Amino acid sequence: MVVIRLARGGAKKRPFYNMVVTDSRNRRDGRFVERIGFYNPVASGNAEKLRISVDRLAYWQSNGAQLSPTVARLVKQSAAQQAA
Repeated sequence: MVVIRLARGGAKKRPFYNMVVTDSRNRRDGRFVERIGFYNPVASGNAEKLRISVDRLAYWQSNGAQLSPTVARLVKQSAAQQAA
């Protein structure tokens, strides 16, 4: 099954997550098909905290990709920010 989830990067105590499309059997930080965005939970100042390529997200969802619970929460949060 194809899943859209977060892959952790960054340094110790400074997490940075790439939003990736991958096979569910691959490791969390392993091989992926496509990177469709990022999430930086420790962004400060006017640094960008979240970026999602909405067109690619819609494409993968139309092809049956499932969102992880965290990615679903971030997508909902991003949609609310764009509507405001």
